[in-house]
This record gives sequence, C-alpha cells and structure tokens, in this order.
Amino acid sequence: MTDPELVKKMLRAVLQASKSGVSLSRLQAEYKSLTGEFIPHKQLGHSSLDGFLSTIPSVVKMERSRSGEVICFAVVCKETAHVAQLVARQRTNKKAGRPQLVNCQMRVKPAAPFMLNGRCVEQCGEGSSVGFNHSVNTLRRESVAKLPGSSATAVVSEPNVSECDVSPTLPSQAALVLWCVPSESPLYHTPPMLDVYPAPANLNEIAPPVKPRPPQSSSYNQQLVQNRLQEILSKYTNGFWVSKLPHMYRELYKQDFPTEALRDLELWSHICIVSKTCSSNPSELLLYPSEELSTAKSSPASTPSPRQSPLTRKLSGPTRPTVVSPAPSPPSSPAGLSPDVQAKLEELLAKYNSGLWAHALPKLFQDTYKTKFPQRVLDDLSLLEDVCTIDYPMPDNPKKAILYARSAEDKNRNRVEQRKPPSPTPGEPGRPLHMPGMATLLVPKEEYPSVLVVEAASTNSVVIRYIGEGYSQAQETLEDQMREFYRQDNTKKVLTSPVVGQLAAVKAEEEEEILRAQVWEVTADKVKVQVYYVDHGFSEVIGIGKLLELHDKFFKLPFQAARCKLAGLEPFSQDPAVLKKFEIMACGKILLAEIVEREETPLVVLYDTSQDDDVNINATCMKALQDKSLESPLQVNSSHRNASVTNVCSDGTIYCQLPSRGLSKLAEVLEKTEAYFHSQVTSEFLVSKPFCGKICLARYKGRWSRVEITNLHGSRVLDIHFVDLGIPASVEVIELREVPSPFLRELVAIPPQAVKCCLADLPVKVGSWTPDAVLRLRDAVLGSTECSVKIAKVDESKRLVYVYLYTSKEVQDVEHSVNRQIADTDLWKHQKDVFLTSRSPGKRPGSAGSSAGSSTEGKSSPLPESPPPEQGDLRQGSPASPFQLPPLLELPPVGQNMDVYVTVACHPGHFVLQPWRDQYKLVVLMGEMILFYNKMEERPFRVEKNQICAAKVDNNWHRVLVKGVLASGLASVYELDYGKHELVSCAKLQPLIEEFQQLPFQAVTAQLAGVKPRQWSEEASIVFRNHVEKKPLVAQIEAVHEAPQPWDRKIAVYLVDTSEEERDMWIHDIMSEFAKELTKAA
Repeated sequence: MTDPELVKKMLRAVLQASKSGVSLSRLQAEYKSLTGEFIPHKQLGHSSLDGFLSTIPSVVKMERSRSGEVICFAVVCKETAHVAQLVARQRTNKKAGRPQLVNCQMRVKPAAPFMLNGRCVEQCGEGSSVGFNHSVNTLRRESVAKLPGSSATAVVSEPNVSECDVSPTLPSQAALVLWCVPSESPLYHTPPMLDVYPAPANLNEIAPPVKPRPPQSSSYNQQLVQNRLQEILSKYTNGFWVSKLPHMYRELYKQDFPTEALRDLELWSHICIVSKTCSSNPSELLLYPSEELSTAKSSPASTPSPRQSPLTRKLSGPTRPTVVSPAPSPPSSPAGLSPDVQAKLEELLAKYNSGLWAHALPKLFQDTYKTKFPQRVLDDLSLLEDVCTIDYPMPDNPKKAILYARSAEDKNRNRVEQRKPPSPTPGEPGRPLHMPGMATLLVPKEEYPSVLVVEAASTNSVVIRYIGEGYSQAQETLEDQMREFYRQDNTKKVLTSPVVGQLAAVKAEEEEEILRAQVWEVTADKVKVQVYYVDHGFSEVIGIGKLLELHDKFFKLPFQAARCKLAGLEPFSQDPAVLKKFEIMACGKILLAEIVEREETPLVVLYDTSQDDDVNINATCMKALQDKSLESPLQVNSSHRNASVTNVCSDGTIYCQLPSRGLSKLAEVLEKTEAYFHSQVTSEFLVSKPFCGKICLARYKGRWSRVEITNLHGSRVLDIHFVDLGIPASVEVIELREVPSPFLRELVAIPPQAVKCCLADLPVKVGSWTPDAVLRLRDAVLGSTECSVKIAKVDESKRLVYVYLYTSKEVQDVEHSVNRQIADTDLWKHQKDVFLTSRSPGKRPGSAGSSAGSSTEGKSSPLPESPPPEQGDLRQGSPASPFQLPPLLELPPVGQNMDVYVTVACHPGHFVLQPWRDQYKLVVLMGEMILFYNKMEERPFRVEKNQICAAKVDNNWHRVLVKGVLASGLASVYELDYGKHELVSCAKLQPLIEEFQQLPFQAVTAQLAGVKPRQWSEEASIVFRNHVEKKPLVAQIEAVHEAPQPWDRKIAVYLVDTSEEERDMWIHDIMSEFAKELTKAA
C-alpha cells in the first residue's frame, strides 16, 4: 500500500477511532492491525515516521503530552467531522497490555531525561496463536442477569508465563486458560425465565424483544436431595467443585440436580460447607462435607488427620481447571499407595501447579527419585484421588489425564491487598515505612503492565513505577490537587519539627511541584533533612524549610514507588557487570514487564519494545557475565579443522561448532553436571517457573545440554533453543532441569558455542533454498565431525558468518568446497507445482505424506489432476475423503446466553467468536499439536482445496481448512478454531491425525442482531472493532443458521459488554446510533 492518498485515508481512519489520540510509538501497530502492513514511510521518501507525519498536517496533528510522549490526533475536516463527533461520544477504549504512557518523568531527581520506550507489542491473535488478552475482565453475573436466559459466566485464569518468540515476543494465544462456571453455581442468581419467540428464518430480521417471565416456585424433594448429597460428600471427603455437582448427581442417580437446590446449598450448613477459593478466580466455589458429617463418618480406630478449614483451601495454580475425576466413586482408602510414594508425588505436583500429564509421571518419577513409579497406579488413577485432582481434557482418550496438586497454601498468597507489608528501618533504600490506614499498592491485574524503571541497587530490589490508569495517572491527579492546595497558603502548613518516619509534603524546585515524601533523617542542627519520595522512588537531602504538613486527604493514594525482582538473575543480583548493564539498558526507561510470579515483590521479566525486535532485558544482563575469551574464534580468512556441523536449517543457514577453549570448557562442565545429577535424589532441579530467556538444561541424544526458553505455549509446552547446537525444539516443561548452583556461574560464563553460518558464493540468498538443496547439504555434512571451515566474511549486524565448508579435515582450494559442489547442480530450480496436486479418486488425502521417508524435506512428483471434491464430501466421509469431522459445537438454545470471546471482528455483519465452554481443552489440544508436529520430521504433503489439516502459523499449530493453493507454493487457510484467514507455505502443512480430530471446531461465525443489514462504512467497522474484538462479552443467541459444514454455520447474536461496574453496554445500541448519525450527516 504505497498510494499516498490511500495511506492518508487509512491513517485518518486509525486516528479517528481513538478520541484520546494514538501515541507515536503505537501508531505503527495500530495501523498494521487495521491494514495488515506498516506505514510505508520509507517507500514514500521519508527516513522516519515522524518526518512523514510532519508533511501531512491536513491528516495528522502531533502534540507532546506532559510525559514528553508524542501523541497523534486526526485532523478534522468537513467530510469527517460527523465521525469525529461520534467517536468523541464513545467510551474510552481500554486495551489491556497497552497502558497510556503518562506521568513518567521523575520531577526532582537530577538525571537524564527519560527515554519513552513503550511501543506496545501486538496482542495475541494478531500474529500469535491461541488465546486471549493479557488481562481479561471477568464477566459480572449481576449485569448478565439483565440478559434474559443467562447461562454461564466465564472465569479467566491467568497463567504463570506469557507468549514469547525467540526475540522474544509476548505469549502466544495459548498463554491464557479459561474455565467455565456453569449457571447452576449458587454464586449467582438464576435469571428470570424467558418467553422464547421463534427464530426468524432470515438472520437479518429483528425478532421481538424477549420478556421476563415470573419465577416459578420450588417443587423439589428437599429431604431426598439432602440425603443424596450426603452420600456424594461421604465419597469425596476432600471436596469438589460446585460446578461439577449437577454432572455427578446425574451420573449417580440418573436425574437432574434441582436448580433451586444449588441456591440452597449455603443454607444446609449441617450437611455441607460452601467455600470460595482464594485463587485468581474469585468466583470459584468448593463444596465440602460439614464438620458434623465428617465427624460422624470418621471411625474411632482410624481417625483422619484434621482437615484444614475450607477458607484456607486454594488451588495450587491459577490455570488449574475446575474439575474432579469423572469416576463415580473413589476408593475407600489409598491402600495401594505407600506413604513414601504419596509424599514424593505431592512434591512433584507442587512443582507443576499447571498440572502434570499422567503418562509422563513414570519417567519423571524415575529421573527424580531414581526409583520406579508403581504401574498399578497408572492403571487405576482413582488411587490418586486423595492425593490430587484428576482431569480428562480429552474425553475420547481416557489415557490422557492431567494431575493437579491439592494444596493448602496460605489463603492470602494472591491477596496482596490484605497483607500488611513489613516495616523496614527508615534508612533502607526504596522502602518507606507503611503508615497506618494507608492502602497498599497492588500489583496490576494485567500480566504485562508498563513500568518506569527508577533505579536498582540489586536485581532483587529494582525500584519501579507502574504506568497507567490507577497508577501514574492517579498520581498525576493527586499532585495536581496538592499543588493547588498548597498554593493557597504555604505559611500555615510549614512542618517545623519533623520526626523520622513522618510523612510530609515537599516543595520541589522544578515546576513548583508538591510531592509526598517520608522523613528518613534529621541533622543535629535541624537545618537539613533526608527525605524519600514515596511516589518517585529515590531520596534527597533538602532544607527543612521545604517541608510542609501533609493533609489527611492526600493519604488515600498508595505510595507509587514499588519494587520488583528480575527473574533468572537472583544468583547474580549484586554482580557489578549485571548492574552496570541493567543501568544502561533499563534505568529511566519505560519498559514492558512480564509478571512471572505475583508476590508482594513480583518476579518479572522486562522487555524493551521500542525497536522492531523486542529485547529481553533479563537475558541481556545475563550475557554480561560471559567470558569473551571463551568465544569461538571468528577471524576472516582463518581456517578451522575438526569442525562439527550441528544443524542445517530449511532456509540454508547452518550451525557449526568450532574447536575453542570455550567448547572444551563446556564439555568439561557438562560432564560434571551429568555426574552430579546422577548422585542427587531431589526435585529441586525441576523447572517450575519457566519464562522467556531462562537458561536451563535439556537432554539431547541422551546428554544434558544448555537451552534457552524462547517461547511459551501456555504453562506446560514451550519452545527451546539448544544454544550450543543451534537446534530449536518444543518440549514439555517437565523435560527441563535447573542448572545446579555449583556449576551455574561456570556455565553462564561460557558464550554459546553454536556459530550461525551460511555458505559463501552461492547463486541464491539465505531463505531461498529449495528443499532438495537443503536435503543434499544435510546428507553431506550433518553430524560429521571431520569437516573443515574457512571463514570468508563476518556480518556483525546479522550475526552471520560466511564460510567455505569442506567434508575433509584439510582446507583445500575453493573449487573443492561443498559450496562449489552444491552451486554446480540443478538443486536451485524451484518446482512451483511440487505441491499443486489434486486428489485422485480413491486415494486418501495426505497418503503420499505418510509414505514419505523420514527426511526433513523432499521432492514430490506431480500427479495427474482430477476435479476437486465437493465440500459435502468432507462431511459425508466419501471414499475419496475418509476424514471424520469432529462433533458439531453445541450452542445454547435460541434466546439463551453464553459467554464468548470475539477473535475476529470485521464489521457488525461478520465477526467470529469462541464460546468459553471447555476452552482449556483447546489449549491442551494445541499444546499437544505443538509437541507432536514440532518433533516429527517434515515430510512432503499433498495440499488440496477443501482439505482439513494442521498448519504451522506463527510458531503454533492450528487446525485449518485449505481454501486454495497458489502457484507460489503458498496455501490460503482458514483457522477452524479462531476464524482467521492466513497464507502459509505448503511446507508448513501436515495431515491432521485422528487424536486431534475429536474436539469440536471452536470458531463460530456470527452477525450482530438488532441492527438492520447494510453496507457498513469503514468508520462504523472501526468503532465496532474497538468495542468487541479480542474482548470477553456476553452473547444472547437470536437465531442459528445451520449449514452442511460446521465452518459455514452462522448465528445472529446480541452482544453485551459487562466489564463496567456501573452499566452494561449493548453493542447493537451503539451501532444503531452510529448508523443514524452517519445517515443524518450524509
């Protein structure tokens, strides 16, 4: 898109959608989210974006905010004045993970101006794969009750990690797991019954509004239900989720559990105890037998250990599903499980609060404790019901079970607001005394808040300030009020006799600011005082005349200066090299913080997102510990014998190990580490808190090797990079080990020993290699330890070394190199039709792929063409396509409500949503697909139109429908679980195996009910997108239009945003008003 007028038009559309303007650092991301590409300022003759914007004053107006950040506004013209008025009236668009960068300068501390460093990373779903916003508001049932027929409320559970690419980027869409609490839960009142009108045949028709029906009186046998509930509780003495009670009741007694009884559970204290957990899901309810019932059931000869109060119970991790074992009755006692095995199992599960696959337990148990896990326990998982919670995310595969720890941790672990902070000495840097009645600063709910880094005396004590609404914005408002208050009469408010620990107001020299501070020290002559600015995070010595009494009304806002710890740097928190690097890269900048662990002092990973590639601050500081003398020698024209080629990538790059001091040192330390692991029987080396950039160990060909975590797919599956081999892989977190502390500093000091190279003097560039050329090079050099390398050029900017490669120990002339041997062949001729084959009658799709060899990439000869199959063939399972579609996704009846997440929003007439029911199963499925397809060898696969297969999109594997195949070797695919269209290489497609065909496709195409069908304008589409895309909403089903294929099914729904406490926002009302205004303006 290099047409200047078109660029201006799209730029104006982006800016008009935000009444508060768009920051210059975010403008490119916002533009790309609308158009799919960046602003082409270089193609238009401008070296920088701001330079281009300054040449179009009729479109963009740039202003500088109080924080110094450049904000772009749309210039209103006659043609768009009505649009600007409508946008100005719409509510503020609160985007999680993209806080406003305001109030980010330190007004007093003498330092260099802060560098605004806050370009927000693209949210998941815009280039990532499974998932949901960084921070999702839980839907309020009180507001949903206004929707007739409300059915369920979704509860969002935030993970311990986030979607990070190799760069690393932020978490993939699999980073968040959502659990569904059915409407039967007594937490919420049942909404009024509805008069359901017949659904119109035409989806565009507007059905008459539903009317509430008076609630019906209760008519169930209360005594019978109570007796049956006692029987259930006697079997599940450790409690279970209330949401599972109807299912368990139906399984045992073949009757539905009365809805009225769910509301009465809290009144039956003589039978059960209803408890709300203290996990990250505040709406989850647990059901326990009452103390009287437990006492009555206890045997005098075998009294169970005292059970903790239900109020102290909580789940071991935020991503745990609200499930219990589906088995109707647990064993009477864990007789088959010895106390030693039980204790060890509890220890393992405590390490993995996101759950542990049952099938992985034997190997993990063997590796950790050097003893076998009882096989009979795996054959009968019910033996573990008193030890852990068991979930079956794949109902059709009972062998796939996830085990979750039962934990009785401190009930206030995740409730920082109720925790009184410690009271350090007044002189402790960055730790003001906690004042009675002063609220405690809470860690932001979003997983990726923006922070301003103030200073760091240690990586375990980094002083930061949170940026955004309720933090820096609230502080700015407070200081404005203080300035106005003290400007009236300062003489009456002078603090004449300050005492250590007292809060005061301080007159700052700059801008006549009044700041809150705490007195740390008073000189003997009472002329000078040392104060700590509680909102800005540093101390200063000032004259006593600048102290003023702090009025009570300025005590309400919590102190804004906070502290955090940098993940992975704990052992080197005081190292001078680390602190120096951190000061250069982070101090005084606004960065993105990934919260790894939520504590009073959160554990975080900081990212600089101001450049094209995100910079992991933690990982960069860790590299400051590397010993440069141990790097691989890379002098131009130097030759190296006994080089080893460890990996040949599909783009033509290769990774080599060159003989060096570092390689010898690495082999020595890893050998010691191997022996150390064999001598230890402990679980302390299991990795329980993975994060991007973390250095740990994983096995490669039976030996432990160094790896760096590059991306996380949820909390169980992750991508790693073998830093000394140059090999990427996807593994489960249970396959990783921490580096033992005796060898940590030695291993960290050794730079990566895999050198990224490419062959010099080839007819094609890196990235343009054919599969045959890659295969030929792999056959020639991969795994050989007798290669020789001559360095031709070193490109520092790309971190790439151009080499001549030889398959012998001796470096000969260039003519005998592998470079020349490959260049003189016909391997570089791309066969455009290699994947363009149509399915022949009677042949199974992908059969060629299944019969191919184990080579990574190979050559497939074209087959005779035949007419493509009809869409109906897929559904009917004809001989040409035995593929069996998953069951159809169940939807609530017309007129009922469901909680949804909108993944794609084009305009009110077309958007895609996902029901939140069983969404965690999709996360589990995609994790399994990543492990399966990333570990298997790439094979040629026949790609055909209307074929369902697996596709790799942005480091994740999706279930897709092939919509078309292009002559360029690309395929147009439709993501069946997310509703997005993508272009992928045919080489990234693989057959979808039966195991991944069981879960219904999750994407549902929809249109907005309550509005007349029309050709929606660009402005209206932007307003609609801002209100619904990538947001949790409540949908009331108005009509369902079935189709032969599940991806062609379409529904009409009303959408309601219930994220605001004061009111619910009906999206069709907004769009109707917008359409009327557009009509009037026209």
